[in-house]
Amino acid sequence: MSQFVVKRLLLMIPTLLFISLVAFAIIQAPPGDFLNSYVSQLRLSGDLIDQSVIDELRARYGLDQPLVIQYLKWMRGVFVGDFGQSFEWDMPVRDLIGERLLLTIVVSTASILFTYLVAVPIGVYSATHQYAAGDYLFTFFGFLGLATPNFLLALVLMFFLYYTFGLSIGGLFSPEFANAAWSLARVFDMLKHLLVPVIVIGTAGTAQLIRVMRASLLDELRKQYVITARAKGLTEHRLLFRYPVRLALNPILSTAGYILPQTISGATITAVVLSLPTTGSLLLKALISQDMYLAGSFILLLATLTVIGTFVSDLMLAWVDPRIRFGAR
Repeated sequence: MSQFVVKRLLLMIPTLLFISLVAFAIIQAPPGDFLNSYVSQLRLSGDLIDQSVIDELRARYGLDQPLVIQYLKWMRGVFVGDFGQSFEWDMPVRDLIGERLLLTIVVSTASILFTYLVAVPIGVYSATHQYAAGDYLFTFFGFLGLATPNFLLALVLMFFLYYTFGLSIGGLFSPEFANAAWSLARVFDMLKHLLVPVIVIGTAGTAQLIRVMRASLLDELRKQYVITARAKGLTEHRLLFRYPVRLALNPILSTAGYILPQTISGATITAVVLSLPTTGSLLLKALISQDMYLAGSFILLLATLTVIGTFVSDLMLAWVDPRIRFGAR
């Protein structure tokens, strides 16, 4: 097991370095930069800006340096916790992301818990009651959830709740708590607004995991060891949860690596539709405006969390399924 862990850790180092190069290249790929976009917007609005001011801004943000120097300067700052300066917001990227990080973690964690707590039991029920009325019902809603985009479901819920009950579900806080200091009343207000984003964001993931759990468990229930255990008189409940359900979780655990980046990124389009003050909408705005350091830091952060999440997923799989860690030997 130790050899398995060390091998995975060593593979993470070149992977992260390569990811940093790709993230920087993606940000630099579109023609121009933030300053060009900024100047173009000013000229379209009729404002004039001197070339000396443009040169001063270019030197201030380091845009007059070669790309290699910009990359090395950015990476040197990353190692000490300095992700650079946001061009558009004119503040450190670290502070800008930190402002929205807590709310993003709250929304995403609640959505992930909702997804797994709902999907796994329903998947087990559908597999053990194949072709029953409940299985058909859950299958119907599963396909409906997969086919419905999250942002469309958000729009439908906003329209329905407003015209039926007069409720506005945009944002995570009521107007009187939007800019207030944290207090017990503000926490309860956030919890009241949290239900709709959790349902909207978690619907697609729940529908997908139900199908995965059902198919995986059905495959395990048809294997020879299950038939042999039944023939030896093992009770159905003990047989189900000791072996087949445990092995059927493998496909779900193998995708657990995506949980960490999802916790930070959130559902970007849904966040925009529901006016959620999370990092998803901030990332979208940074990409549109070519805010290099902000967008690059986001991409690097999400990619790093994906690598770490994949490592954790490998450890969970090795713990649940001994065949994986035996194969490493």
